[in-house]
Amino acid sequence: MAIEKKFVQEGYVKASMNEFFLKQLSRAGYGGMELNRTPMGTQITVYAEKPGMVIGKAGKIIRKLTRDIDRLYDLDNPQIDAQEVRKPELNAQMMASRLASSIERGWYFRKAGHNTMRAIMASGALGCEIVMSGKLTGSRSRVEKMVNGYIKHAGKPVDDIVDKGFATAVRKLGTLGCSVRIIPPGAVLPDAFKLKDVVEKIEDVVTEDKAKETGIKELVEAEATGEVAASEEVAETVDKPVAVVEKTVEAAETVEAAETVEAAETVEAAETVEAAETVEAAETVEAAETVEATETVEAAEKSEDVVIIDGEERRENNGTWQHKHDGYAYWHPMARVHKEG
Repeated sequence: MAIEKKFVQEGYVKASMNEFFLKQLSRAGYGGMELNRTPMGTQITVYAEKPGMVIGKAGKIIRKLTRDIDRLYDLDNPQIDAQEVRKPELNAQMMASRLASSIERGWYFRKAGHNTMRAIMASGALGCEIVMSGKLTGSRSRVEKMVNGYIKHAGKPVDDIVDKGFATAVRKLGTLGCSVRIIPPGAVLPDAFKLKDVVEKIEDVVTEDKAKETGIKELVEAEATGEVAASEEVAETVDKPVAVVEKTVEAAETVEAAETVEAAETVEAAETVEAAETVEAAETVEAAETVEATETVEAAEKSEDVVIIDGEERRENNGTWQHKHDGYAYWHPMARVHKEG
């Protein structure tokens, strides 16, 4: 047998078997089947609303079905397994059978169709389509279609995502066909997309900037009080935007007091200034872009009262004793830790 004929034969056997189960298990709420061929035999999984009616008392019905399948379709060691459907409203075959049964019992076709669609969408389905064709209201045949939600009609997603079911309703005027197509909840559609919330992103950036600004303030305060080790730990927590501040901290190791963030920003512009003792001096450095401003600061320093004790020049500035000696050309607190070089 050619490979093409083999595929056609397998498709025919599966479709014929589905019709056989639909006829034999209509009272059990038949909901479809799966056919898997294995080296041990042919595994047939039957989905039903009432699996107990598929199995029967002591397995009588399921053994009879197995014998009939083996006789009719010549399968290799067929084994039938019955599985329960947890949500019948999301099974297209079950809902098509219910719709056909409602029409046979005398329900108006439009009422039966809308009730069926309402039950499907209430179960969380993404989309549903119901098509009824035949002599619905008169002697002429026509088609009635009902659509709700999102439904696919073409392409590979139809085979992968959409669940299809078909049933017939026999009435006095003629036979009606009921087709149901459902997209189950949680299905990933190929054209699905999601818009990012720009407002939340902006808020995150603002929060991050505030955190970095706080880190800069802590870094400046630590440098002003002489806690070099603490300032290094704070510098590690600040990201790339603080890299400039880290460089200025290394270049401004001799700066004794920079109490505000503005002083830290002026240190970046005033790389040649080695001493900014107070906030007023730091603001002066921001405006002083030339060497003349630096000379003014040095002249202001010389005007302070200087006392020579133990061969060192000392002075009192705002209640803090400062001194300078060989190797350090500028005034700094006496408690400051001296570094080599």
